Amino acid sequence: MLSKNQSQTEFIILMASLMSIVALSIDAILPALEAIGITIGTEQSTDNQLLITMIFLGLGFGQLIFGPLSDSIGRKPVIYIGFLLFVLASFLCVMAENVETMIVGRILQGIGLSAPRTISIAMVRDSFSGDYMAKIMSFIVAIFILVPVVAPALGKLMLDTFGWRSIFNSQLIFGAIIMIWLWRRQPETLHPENKIKLSTHLFTNGLKEFLKFKVSIAFTLISGLITGSFMVYLSASQSIFQNQYGMVEEFPYVFAALAISVGFATFLNGTFVLKYGMYKLVRAFMMAFTTIPIVYLIFFYGQPNPNVYILIAFFAIQFFAIGFLFGNLRSLAMQPVGHIAGIGAAINGFVSTIMAVPIATYIGSFVKNTASPLFIGFLICGCCSLLILWILQKSTKTASLSTS
Repeated sequence: MLSKNQSQTEFIILMASLMSIVALSIDAILPALEAIGITIGTEQSTDNQLLITMIFLGLGFGQLIFGPLSDSIGRKPVIYIGFLLFVLASFLCVMAENVETMIVGRILQGIGLSAPRTISIAMVRDSFSGDYMAKIMSFIVAIFILVPVVAPALGKLMLDTFGWRSIFNSQLIFGAIIMIWLWRRQPETLHPENKIKLSTHLFTNGLKEFLKFKVSIAFTLISGLITGSFMVYLSASQSIFQNQYGMVEEFPYVFAALAISVGFATFLNGTFVLKYGMYKLVRAFMMAFTTIPIVYLIFFYGQPNPNVYILIAFFAIQFFAIGFLFGNLRSLAMQPVGHIAGIGAAINGFVSTIMAVPIATYIGSFVKNTASPLFIGFLICGCCSLLILWILQKSTKTASLSTS
């Protein structure tokens, strides 16, 4: 729902900003992982990856709380509650002196941030549907990608100037500005007639409704596989470029360039999706997502890392394919469950994130001397996604024949 004084452009930018608090909390600390690890006493570089994967764990579980709650009390109040928890968790991270405290703080940060992340998607579904929803989501993600572009460089600047704790403080300032903007400009999108009475059965009833739709289940599972493979890159990119290639100063700029690849593809998707439809684009770029790592592994499996420009080129092509998948997968999963958008977004986000965390943790543990394990992960996740897509297509055709 848009207010009389609010344009669609403002709505898109605001929703992207809500999602961007999550991106800032993840990407801005990437250049500071080693410095944080020294302060809190991590023994191996792979332990620092926990500071990335654990926030995703919190994001997954938090959605189960805030998604259903938003279907009952409204979208905006739930976002405010989540942000308050994020503020408290950020203070815990700033004061952390050991890895256990930092991990608890990161999990709590994730739980708090799950509110703006999940509810922004529910607000989009409240306001739009079909391929047009996918178009709006594409433009939101395209703007949202701007944060990963600048976040590592900003984090590096703050690390060098004020120390790693200032990165967490800057996230609080950014989040507070977005909360004020939300309060002043965005009306509640949940219509009174769509509110669900708060009860102990709110989530279980919503889950039963969600499970009625094969499309929602299939694209939620695919989203988990793609998110998991991408999360490996997020958690291991610092180790690959700084440790394997010695690109300490250049890392933020390499990360930014690769983020632009995702953003450009997402922007193009906003134009192409109305012409070709979500499903055709997902099928085409899922094939590309799976083919690219095959080519890389044919040339470089069992070999030392290639020239850094070759690696960056493969990453850029891979992430270009991902840019066409993220928004469309979420929109396809949400399309049948608009009547329970809060719970639907929560289940979709929870399942995809809880799938992604162990995928990223397991594959990331092998990324030590080369980037090949990352491409093996891309390949496995791509093959599994294509299998799910094939099963969905076959079951849909069978159902159509049985009813004809």
